[in-house]
Amino acid sequence: MGTNIIPNGILLGRARVPGQTLPRVVTVRDGKLVDITAKGFATVRDIAESGKAAEHVRTAPGTELADIDAVLANSVAGKGGDDVPVLLSPIDLQAIKASGVTFVVSLLERVIEEQARGDKSRADALRSEILELIGTDLSQLVPGSEPAMKVKAALIGKGVWSQYLEVGIGPDAEIFTKSQPMSSVGYGAEVGLHPISSWNNPEPEVAVLVTSKGEIVGATLGNDVNLRDVEGRSALLLGKAKDNNASASLGPFIRLFDGEFTLETVKQAEIALHVEGTDGFVLEGASNMCQISRTPESLVAATIGEHHQYPDGLVLYLGTMFAPVKDRDGAGKGFTHKIGDTVSISTPSLGTLTNTVNLSTQCPPWTYGTSHLLRDLARADLL
Repeated sequence: MGTNIIPNGILLGRARVPGQTLPRVVTVRDGKLVDITAKGFATVRDIAESGKAAEHVRTAPGTELADIDAVLANSVAGKGGDDVPVLLSPIDLQAIKASGVTFVVSLLERVIEEQARGDKSRADALRSEILELIGTDLSQLVPGSEPAMKVKAALIGKGVWSQYLEVGIGPDAEIFTKSQPMSSVGYGAEVGLHPISSWNNPEPEVAVLVTSKGEIVGATLGNDVNLRDVEGRSALLLGKAKDNNASASLGPFIRLFDGEFTLETVKQAEIALHVEGTDGFVLEGASNMCQISRTPESLVAATIGEHHQYPDGLVLYLGTMFAPVKDRDGAGKGFTHKIGDTVSISTPSLGTLTNTVNLSTQCPPWTYGTSHLLRDLARADLL
């Protein structure tokens, strides 16, 4: 059953079913994709907010749709037929948020982007210079702590202080809106790069499912597609760098916490990345969640609380430590995506999320939004 793609556990997702416009809420049982859409539980949001998400998904009556292997094969961009369901992003009405600069490697690469002003040819020299200047193992610092503030003061004195160092070791986490509700893409879909970018990369991450009460109830994999040159030119271009058509992927399913799979499991996960290009280029790397500098709980608390409410809940990307620097087109040129790259993000507890890279202008346009979902739910008498 979807070897290394679909994990064991209580899985929650969405699928497009032939002949229906309404996305179906689904789970996996005994190698089959099962439709569990029901009145009162017709959206992933409804199930997450029920207070009994794992129990509901485990016991809900359902209708078998197809073998999960057939669904996975049919979900790959460009290969889908009309007779088998296709997996969608496993969330619907939730806000899509992300946290940045939560790993020291990512922190240093963001500083390099900023100093390079979006010019990837300067990255190698800047990397050596900045590491020499910092001269401290930032991974041992607790953000906002007294030792962290001393490092901050020392770096200001050396003239290398950065907005990325501020959110990396300062008291406040970077939390931003990655994309809009209903706009994320799922397993097998194309992920989009804005055409203006010539220096970009995948960001393999864990994303947690959070209720309107701030409770973390599950997790999935995500690709927080990043345009290094655009954000490097100015942090004020973060929206342009991060929120584009098909720039947020999630999946293949949300795995709900059930006693066996918990937030502690997530904290110990090692996230593997594999990129393979049509040019034969292969890039591999890993991001271990145990090296995150801010806990998932603290990142969620920085996102939702008395200062900001999310009545439909949210999904929060937790950040990545993986910033690829492997040369692709010659010495010193570093890594950037090419159209047709296949990106796979995996960990045993959450499975594998695979997407193919394209320009955001060439990916299927986002046309099914919240209003369409509500109308379809009303027509099906599921509201």
